Amino acid sequence: MTPDADTAVPASFRDPSGHVFTQGGRLRRQVNAVYAPHYDRLIGSGLYAALVGRRLLVPHVEVDGPRPPGAHRILEPEPVPFVSYPFEWSFGQLKAAALATLDIHRAALDAGMILKDASAYNIQFRGAEPTLIDTLSFDTWSEGAPWIAYRQFCQHFLAPLALMSATDGRLGALSRVFIDGPPLDLAARLLPFASRLKPALLVHLHLHARAQARRGHEALRSPGNGDAPVRAAKFTRQSMLGLVEHLRGAVGGLTHTPVRGAWADYYGRTNYSPEAMAEKSRIVAAMLARARPATAWDLGANTGAFSRLAAEAGAYTIAFDGDHDAVELHVDACRARGEQRILPLVMDLTNPTGRIGWNHAERASLSDRGPADVVLALGLIHHLALANQVPFGMIAAFLAGLGRTLIVEFVAPTDSQVIGMLSRMPTLREGYALEPFARAFEELFVVDEVAPIAGTERRLYLMRRKAAA
Repeated sequence: MTPDADTAVPASFRDPSGHVFTQGGRLRRQVNAVYAPHYDRLIGSGLYAALVGRRLLVPHVEVDGPRPPGAHRILEPEPVPFVSYPFEWSFGQLKAAALATLDIHRAALDAGMILKDASAYNIQFRGAEPTLIDTLSFDTWSEGAPWIAYRQFCQHFLAPLALMSATDGRLGALSRVFIDGPPLDLAARLLPFASRLKPALLVHLHLHARAQARRGHEALRSPGNGDAPVRAAKFTRQSMLGLVEHLRGAVGGLTHTPVRGAWADYYGRTNYSPEAMAEKSRIVAAMLARARPATAWDLGANTGAFSRLAAEAGAYTIAFDGDHDAVELHVDACRARGEQRILPLVMDLTNPTGRIGWNHAERASLSDRGPADVVLALGLIHHLALANQVPFGMIAAFLAGLGRTLIVEFVAPTDSQVIGMLSRMPTLREGYALEPFARAFEELFVVDEVAPIAGTERRLYLMRRKAAA
């Protein structure tokens, strides 16, 4: 193994304990010599095995062979099926990730360790299950020391959850602007006054923010990372356990009830008859069987009726929708049935996740995380072309960048829903037609199948992306 054969993962540059890289298409994690005592404690104490057994930590194998200078171990972690980000999660997913983080920290205390990082980005989902992907997040703990990740937990988890609970689920998107979570002083100002009447939020957000403001930037550099509101002269094991339980109560007490609005009730408001919907499902299932995908992205998935068809066809399916509450309902349904093959995410397809963070590379764009074997674009094209005025050619290019095979629905200008949309934007009437749609998509795709949906003015296409010239 030679260092110049490595390809560094851009998000893995901040931790002196080690870094993640790829080699020969396989994921690797280097454990630096400086972290050796902590890694050996993690393994030797049984903490690693316990967390992996509870599916709270990704398993790894140690790679044999020569190591670069300064390396204690080279690990090959089990990759997660899809890397998602906190600002793409629903309230319920962020809450589950927060509780998993506290469970992991609590288990670490029993082994004489702590989580030194409480970054939401270190949690990923395998279906409905949150799991920690950073094996180097643990440090040996000496009684008396504070939890150094306390501020980070409050900023990455508690603050956005409180905002989503008290105000609007869409405020989870703030973490896209503030990559380290919304600043506590901003969260405190945005929260309603009533939040100060909740003791946990008063202590962990409002007083915490006030302490940071009083001490200025020094609060962020202090050993406790701004944990003054709960700091004791000696941070005993009992006080550490108390902090964990207090935070668990704070997170557990936050709720968000999805509103069954325009998009959450979308299936019930379409002009599909039950027979036509059944026929559409049959055609999509047959196209999926023909494509045999290992991965699928369902764009505009709503509450996941067709995502489930993709999962039943064997694909690990990412179900994107721009409506937070529709995604939350989908998350609830997946959790209720213990879903392992569908990951619902919040994504505005007219403003999808782009490259952000240091040097525009720390967090990957949507397209960077593809291509999927199959992309489903059902009941989507007319919304992009009419409501958002995106030309067919640009829609085709966008979809070609996301997947190898496309199952796409075209809704005719004579469809009642399109008639209603065109009545509000008559200038788009001439350009919205089957011929320009087909022409634009055939520039980039080979059409394998066209299937009219009986009883509707709609048709489904199965297309394969053309090879790059």
